[in-house]
Amino acid sequence: MLNMEQHIAYWQVIAAVVIFLTSYAIIVSEKINRSIIALCGALLMIILGIVDLHDAYTEHIHWATIFLLLGMMILVGITNKSGIFQYIAVKTAQSAKGDPVKVLVRLALLTAVGAAFIDNVTTVLLITPITIGIARVLHVRPFPFLITEIFICNIGGAATLVGDPPNIMIGVAADISFNDFLFHITPIIIIITLITIAFLKFSFGRQLHVEEQYKQQLMDIDAKEYIRDMVLAKKSLFVFTLTLLGFVLHQFVHLEPAVVALSGATLLMLIGVKEGDLEEVFHTVEWVTIFFFAGLFILVGGLVEVGIIGKAASWMIEVTGGDMGLTSLVIMWGAGLASAFIDNIPLVATMIPMLQDMIVQLSLPQVEASTLWWSLSLGACLGGNGTLIASSANLIVASIAAKEEAPISFIEFLKVSILVTLMSLVLATVYVYVVFIKLGFA
Repeated sequence: MLNMEQHIAYWQVIAAVVIFLTSYAIIVSEKINRSIIALCGALLMIILGIVDLHDAYTEHIHWATIFLLLGMMILVGITNKSGIFQYIAVKTAQSAKGDPVKVLVRLALLTAVGAAFIDNVTTVLLITPITIGIARVLHVRPFPFLITEIFICNIGGAATLVGDPPNIMIGVAADISFNDFLFHITPIIIIITLITIAFLKFSFGRQLHVEEQYKQQLMDIDAKEYIRDMVLAKKSLFVFTLTLLGFVLHQFVHLEPAVVALSGATLLMLIGVKEGDLEEVFHTVEWVTIFFFAGLFILVGGLVEVGIIGKAASWMIEVTGGDMGLTSLVIMWGAGLASAFIDNIPLVATMIPMLQDMIVQLSLPQVEASTLWWSLSLGACLGGNGTLIASSANLIVASIAAKEEAPISFIEFLKVSILVTLMSLVLATVYVYVVFIKLGFA
């Protein structure tokens, strides 16, 4: 029996666990919209008195995470209206002169850069339709291009604070800055990206052969036709640049990343959107995702309130004997393997308070605490390549491909994904062990 505070009844402990596990199972099954399930679970936690409503607002919902997501969604939504993303994708493919292997590599690099600064789902929504179109012009199967973009999107998203929602959540919870991610995580992500691209180039190279006439057809496409509003495109690029500069400098100007993102979004709405179009801009926000996060934070808050998270942290310390090297690697591989089968957002939301509890229980210095956070980030993000259902980005690419009659099968994906995921996690393990644990550069 758990040693709970007096105001928490035993039945509430059981109820919190049942609500959380049931909600988690339904979310993973994807039978019902995950936002509705997260909100239902959160409301049950509040109705049963497990989580106080005021505490839910003030302690458990990470508003900085939600506002950062909100700002980036608005920025990307407005910029997308200009057509600049599609223009860049076509010009990138044309720079390869129609050579399919070079097209694959350059679109992969473009995806990596995009995923580092735009969330994964938006990145694949932007590049997948263009990629399928380019593959059809070249008369080659889209599969090698699409599967490469999935892998590189999940890897590239791990590179920065704003690249993947788990990083945003970790950054806010652990007070890790944009520059911290650049210094500590971006180097290994660049290495993993380049090695993965080289591996995929070798794997798919023999399948990619294009006749000269089709290469010429690609070169004949006028990329400028994809620009729907040149003035908005220029304004969007200007504000995007300012926002990224704000992320880099936010420590020095004492502004939170959420404030930087919202400032960029507000500025672009002010200078780039007509008053009559503002309602359309707000429709571009993924409110389903926003409400999912809010509900999820309260769900996890229920486990915190009844002491389950604290017990899990104590159990982890007992298992690893408090050894930081072993603990870091267990967290990375545990998160990586789990993320191959379940969405990494609820996984990370659950693990964040557990790590916070471990850090307090062990009175860890900054370097060792940071090592745990970096291990969680790498494991959760890289594990997204494990299976076709491992991340929302994977499922979206598969869905678009199926509609365009270029389906990606689960088994066909798995044949490549197992190698890519294991290779990524092994490289990350070596990096964490040498750089963070041995050299203490965390």
